[in-house]
Amino acid sequence: MTAAPRAALPVVPQDGLGCHAGAETLLAAARDAGKSPVLDRYAADYPKGPHDRPQSMCPAFGSLRVGLRMRRTATVLSGSACCVYGLTFTSHFYGARRTVGYVPFDSESLVTGKLFEDIRDAVHALADPALYDAIVVTNLCVPTASGVPLQILPREIDGVRIVGIDVPGFGVPTHAEAKDVLAGAMLAYARGEAEQGPVAAPRVARAERPTVTLLGEMFPADPVGIGMLLEPLGLAAGPVVPTREWRELYSALDCVGAAAIHPFYVASIRELHAAGRPVVGSAPVGHDGTAAWLEAIGAMAGVPSARVAEAQNRFLPAIRGALAAKPVRGRVTLSGYEGSELLVARLLVESGADVRYVGTACPRTPWSEPDREWLAARGIHVQYRASLEQDLAAMEEWAPDLAIGTTPVVQAAKERRIPALYFTNLISARPLMGPAGAGSLAQVVNAAMGNRARFDAMEAFFGGVGRGEAAGVWQDVPRDRPEFREHYQRHLAKLARQRKAEEMV
Repeated sequence: MTAAPRAALPVVPQDGLGCHAGAETLLAAARDAGKSPVLDRYAADYPKGPHDRPQSMCPAFGSLRVGLRMRRTATVLSGSACCVYGLTFTSHFYGARRTVGYVPFDSESLVTGKLFEDIRDAVHALADPALYDAIVVTNLCVPTASGVPLQILPREIDGVRIVGIDVPGFGVPTHAEAKDVLAGAMLAYARGEAEQGPVAAPRVARAERPTVTLLGEMFPADPVGIGMLLEPLGLAAGPVVPTREWRELYSALDCVGAAAIHPFYVASIRELHAAGRPVVGSAPVGHDGTAAWLEAIGAMAGVPSARVAEAQNRFLPAIRGALAAKPVRGRVTLSGYEGSELLVARLLVESGADVRYVGTACPRTPWSEPDREWLAARGIHVQYRASLEQDLAAMEEWAPDLAIGTTPVVQAAKERRIPALYFTNLISARPLMGPAGAGSLAQVVNAAMGNRARFDAMEAFFGGVGRGEAAGVWQDVPRDRPEFREHYQRHLAKLARQRKAEEMV
């Protein structure tokens, strides 16, 4: 294939900005460089919360993870070397089995437009149709702020699709929403292909029954369980978005409707709506959640109410029995950044737990309303866009028997002798849907709450070791010297007065 004529690139007006420049500076620079449309779209899709930057990992990890899990998909990052190193390390730590491509740059190549030329040369060299269906190119913070125009890359090279996205930390609040950035971009591309003519058939034979597309990464057994719930309705579970290969995107669009299991996939939902597909919220968790979800899916797909009732009568008694057989007794606070926090809270409440607080880093959307309303009706506070400070304050206020949360929440809880579980690895990595999900959390939750005595024993043994000025290993316990602090504070105040006087001269 002959390379497309090269468009003239505008010279980036600002010099090479570093990550240290700050979110507001980077945001202003990105707008000056022509990135306002994409930033405005992100601001509408993923409104920020009380904090102006992620309090978890870099958001680009989410989109990177989506691409690395897809067959015949190459991933290329454009960003500062330190960012690329960290993202690559984290991705392989979480099980990525594919190489992450990187286009390096310096201040000169960034401001002259040479970086874009290097990216374009890289995708041309990488675009081998024998190996890849698609190449994903991702701008991190600095290239986004400098206006590197991935949107003018060729749409395809020798039949290999080129998908360019911007995932800056100052524009996408969480890594969970960055998954939607890439999933939505791919769905948009695939929808355009399907509108133009025939597309590749799915690797797995198409279901005979109408399918329901599932939005959101979930435990591998959950789509199977959802398929069992749909069978009495005359429906089948369709692909899970983000998909594992390109051709599944066509199947995801070819559905009777979609279920927003994770309710923050706003860009993906927009593409499904553009394809004429309705979307329902919540998920089949617990007794009440499963009953309401089956009814909503039935209404969406035009299933007769008698068939919906038949499905409910088949599964709800089993779910009620499983919940009763594995009760949870104790007070729990819960927080996380995966997007399934409200679903887990519902399951814990129906298992008997006294849940007082649910915090999620994700935003409030119409598709999370059924879960929020159910929890609010039981007096449970739901905090969208929760900050770490809010999660910690809830733990302090409610003094739970178990704190489920992010790594810093778990650390803070254990320092206070409160049993704690990391949400991502120990809670969300379990089946949650239908009969298989009922009671699935009881064993790990009850075991954790049963460890309270061990924390008390460790606290009694170690005492105040490792706190404040006594932290570390010492021959003698260090003595606090507040007079040194006072002297240093006076010195700093003097320097501040001198600088202020110099500014006035």
